[in-house]
Amino acid sequence: MEARELLQELCGSLRAVLARVREGEPGEGREPFEPPRFWDALGQAFKETSQEATKLSLAFSRPPLPSAENCRKLSEDVQNAILAVATVYYWLPKGQGTTLRKMVRDATTEVLEGMIQLTETILISPLGSSSQEQLISTGGVWEACEQVSSLPRDNQAAVVSALSAFLGVVKDAVEEMENALVEEQDPYSDIIEDEELGFRGNRDTYWSEADRKLLGSCMGLMKASKACLKKVLSVVKAYGKADSPEQIAQLDDLADIANEISPSIDELALSMYPPMNHLAVRLNAAKLASVLKKVLEITKHNAIGRGWQE
Repeated sequence: MEARELLQELCGSLRAVLARVREGEPGEGREPFEPPRFWDALGQAFKETSQEATKLSLAFSRPPLPSAENCRKLSEDVQNAILAVATVYYWLPKGQGTTLRKMVRDATTEVLEGMIQLTETILISPLGSSSQEQLISTGGVWEACEQVSSLPRDNQAAVVSALSAFLGVVKDAVEEMENALVEEQDPYSDIIEDEELGFRGNRDTYWSEADRKLLGSCMGLMKASKACLKKVLSVVKAYGKADSPEQIAQLDDLADIANEISPSIDELALSMYPPMNHLAVRLNAAKLASVLKKVLEITKHNAIGRGWQE
């Protein structure tokens, strides 16, 4: 079997593993979950995958091409490394938290996708020549594998990471809207007046006075969202725990509802640009307010709620 056929088979095998990781769910396992053992094994699996990516890339970077036997060995080593990554991921039980599990799954799929891209890049390049795309793909696998060192080690850390990401998105949305509002009321004031109508035909490109009154209330709500997320994040950092199934579930509930803030703010912000539909803006504002209310209720009525008033 030629090298190209072996690489095509490898690509198919990697895609099959990726599909199983995306669709499958880790089981609870028969043995008690041991976090140190899990993280050591995951780190080792990611490290070995990075090394196999390097070997594969180097083997096809210059002539002579590896023999069919060596190519088969390279392919098997890559498959074994990837299967080890997927197998260790499945060690992580659901009871450790859905937020944590999602982050580990995302890191695992990124490694798999990187290896698939590297294999495909080698296939479409002239065999025995190292292209810029191949170098970039190899670096992509390295970068994906290095993520394991920065993954949160429990669900509390995972939720803190998720909330921090949500807060960053919200901050950007608020800043963008603030910048838009400080501009001139008519950002197209330099457009020449329409000769027939006697005024610039761009009334739908800037805010009216009625628009700006509604915008003030919406901006207040967006800033309240940012303040709310910031407060929730500080409370989870200080009081959040992942020592019991109840605590883990409460953290996941909080992360799930907080995840709705970013898209709700995006929808509101988009509807605030001219031409404004006041009904749509009010509906989006009400949706965001409802999400914030749920976040506050979940935070105040679970184990971390005692830190809310401090």
